[in-house]
Amino acid sequence: MLVVIMDGVGCGRQDEGDAVWLARTPTLDWLSTHAVTTKLAAHGTAVGLPSDADMGNSEVGHNAMGAGRVFDQGAKRVNQAIASGDLFAGEEWKRVTSRARASGEPVHFIGLLSDGNVHSHIDHLFALIARCHQEDVRRVRVHILLDGRDVPETSVLQFVTPLEKVLTEINANRSRDYAIASGGGRMHMTMDRYGADWAMVERGFQHHVLGEGRLFESATVAIEILRAENPGVSDQFFPGFVIAGQDGKPCGPIRDGAGVIFFNFRGDRAIEICRAFEDDAFSEFAREKPDVAFAGMMQYDGDLLIPKHYLVSPPAIDRTLGEYLARNRVPQLACSETQKYGHVTYFWNGNRGGMFDPKLESYVEIPSDRVPFEQRPWMKAAEITDTVVGRLQKSDIRHARINFANGDMVGHTGNLEASVLAVQIVDLCLARLLPVIEKMRGALIVTADHGNADDMFERDDKTGSPKRDHTGRICSKTSHSLNPVPIHIHVPGKRLSLANLTAPGLPNIAATILHLLGYERPEGYEPSLLR
Repeated sequence: MLVVIMDGVGCGRQDEGDAVWLARTPTLDWLSTHAVTTKLAAHGTAVGLPSDADMGNSEVGHNAMGAGRVFDQGAKRVNQAIASGDLFAGEEWKRVTSRARASGEPVHFIGLLSDGNVHSHIDHLFALIARCHQEDVRRVRVHILLDGRDVPETSVLQFVTPLEKVLTEINANRSRDYAIASGGGRMHMTMDRYGADWAMVERGFQHHVLGEGRLFESATVAIEILRAENPGVSDQFFPGFVIAGQDGKPCGPIRDGAGVIFFNFRGDRAIEICRAFEDDAFSEFAREKPDVAFAGMMQYDGDLLIPKHYLVSPPAIDRTLGEYLARNRVPQLACSETQKYGHVTYFWNGNRGGMFDPKLESYVEIPSDRVPFEQRPWMKAAEITDTVVGRLQKSDIRHARINFANGDMVGHTGNLEASVLAVQIVDLCLARLLPVIEKMRGALIVTADHGNADDMFERDDKTGSPKRDHTGRICSKTSHSLNPVPIHIHVPGKRLSLANLTAPGLPNIAATILHLLGYERPEGYEPSLLR
């Protein structure tokens, strides 16, 4: 029973901006006519996000597939904690703000500045800043990470301008000193994941903590100058900058006695910067750890307890498919490259590190390339395929799950041509896997966790037509789509039919896997897609 997750491959408009439709995909075409095929909801409330205007993402998608149920996710839990006041009544908020008031050092906020609602939301930051002002925290510094990935690729001033306005209004009270202190692109600094490139985290530490970087008088000035010097650069790869105070020195290095909050709610790109602040034994780069009161918005790894202090409790996802199979002695394999390895392991298992039973589970990570994804859109799909084919043919694995990251990681670059090739590579790998499954008389599920490569253009909200910049060039889209995702279920030699379900989604996949393996679905799981 093999599950293939084509990360970021949704069902688009089938037009010139749909890299999935433009790609040559004979294997997917064959599956669409010979396998049981339908579409699944993969965004919004269907995966535990606050509203259906919220795009899905890989973390909540894999949570939903592995848990078989919908759990309220980070964005929704933070919204609720802020609205109810529970976040500010909590001991961790009091600890951070009290430390800053006692020392005279600022409360520092570090995180992704956008309304993408995938890693963070600017409204959460505004709520935290407003509460600091209300509670007489006299100094605040904000270290901004530019998005350009879950929002339009050069939209940063849409978020910096209102942030600067809020800070200026607070500073009208002369006892306040609130300012942006540093910044840089999310794929340039701070937000690395899975240990792929610790140099990113080191750059972030240098800018945010040490105040080491090119100085500018304001964030807006920094962005305007650096944009002119680096024409065409996406916000996500934006160079780092540091803001100077009136004395010409960095206005916000993080010193002993400060309070520090990393305000992203999503975990994968938060863990490494948390370790840089919290780990006493740390060898990833040379670092002098300041003595601060540090907290994350949420606990990003409940097994490793990262971070030790957090403002909002993460969803408690229990009774996952991985655990159910392990308890029933079903041998499992999970495999992907570094960029999505944690998704088929940690997130699939309900935000749980490690294995349920090491004797029955095998996790394989293929190291990702450290080059821009549009330059190598094939990524490590072939190596993943090699690994899985070999393991299936030589072992007693009954359930395997793999993630091909190509559609998502290349889609995020906004490069349409490379994204088309990325989808074709995935299809080519499916062509290698299909005969293996047929020879073994196994079962194959091919699906996705959310859309991305299926919509590579920014769209006019009313007409759906591609947006164009002042030169007439179509604006590339680097964020996920709101489109449904495909699912193809193929069992050689067996006639299958779909169950009559209303609005099926990613959580239905777990029960479908159990159905094909001959197990009953656990209580509370969404039903199988099959009759």
